[in-house]
Amino acid sequence: MSKSILSPATSWKMDPHIWSQLPEELLEHILCFLPVMNVFNLASKYKRLNSLIFKPSFISRYYSVSRSSASSSFLLLAHPYFDQHFLLYDFVLGTWTELSFSIEPCIPSSSLQTTSNGLQCFSIPNSSSFLVCNLLWFKIFIISSGPSLNFAFLYDSRSRSWSQFEGFGRGENYYQPGVCRNDYLYFTTTTLGSPSVVCFDMESGKWRSVSGELPRELTFARLVGDGEGRLYMIGGVGRNGISRCLRLWELGAGENWVEMETLPDMMYRKLVSVWYHNYEHVYCFWHQGLICIGCYTWPEILYYKVARRTWHWLPKCPSLPDNWRCGFKWFSFVPELCASV
Repeated sequence: MSKSILSPATSWKMDPHIWSQLPEELLEHILCFLPVMNVFNLASKYKRLNSLIFKPSFISRYYSVSRSSASSSFLLLAHPYFDQHFLLYDFVLGTWTELSFSIEPCIPSSSLQTTSNGLQCFSIPNSSSFLVCNLLWFKIFIISSGPSLNFAFLYDSRSRSWSQFEGFGRGENYYQPGVCRNDYLYFTTTTLGSPSVVCFDMESGKWRSVSGELPRELTFARLVGDGEGRLYMIGGVGRNGISRCLRLWELGAGENWVEMETLPDMMYRKLVSVWYHNYEHVYCFWHQGLICIGCYTWPEILYYKVARRTWHWLPKCPSLPDNWRCGFKWFSFVPELCASV
């Protein structure tokens, strides 16, 4: 359920008698012209609609009708103090809204870990389990590492089974979730104190190192994929573990890293004042043509428009309390009726 937090929400109600008498074919036709977020909101309130929207016939019809219209997409902000709700920023409208998920009451403290299209993946406290919402088919990848053992686990919802594979080396530190590119998952890790990039083949279960040499004097690195085969790397460049600038590269032919941009000095100074060289708090993700850079200790987000080659700051949401200092987690949220990973 979503609502605007900048203007009063319009109060309206559906007449249950009228809607319950509509033929299913007519009801499907009406829903096909609604944005996907409106479809989800209605389905959360009316049991008949909830069972209808996940029928293959409706999903096929919905996308055939709505293909020409722009899809809804948001930046989603999660925080430990939120109680099963999140903040959404709409770049098209330039507005903030709130979104609530209907999670089972027996797991009220579940934490959002990642999103992909319409998928939301929550971790369940005091458990080794995950809750996956709004998805027909998906895969979950987990790395379990220790001083002597290192394993990778892959869950496929089609077969409802887990597969176990060997991890990459021992004692490696995986700084961010894997980035998917052409059926491979790419990770940044450390080898003898220096950043490196490795990848995991989800079909064969084999690991390998990316052959291209990383840029010199790289202090930290984060990967971002556009979902269409392009892989980017955001990294700090400096000496003795201290970054002096932030640069952007793209993985090119021969797995060589090609430099694209350098963050302007004034914007980098603000970024450093936020994380103060504590790079473990920094994370990156892709959102509809944007490379987004977030920090767990800062409510704003830095983003790079790939098409225009420009950098921008997204200011803090006006509804956030001033005394919230950490725990900010941003995600790309593109709701779909049928999402895949």
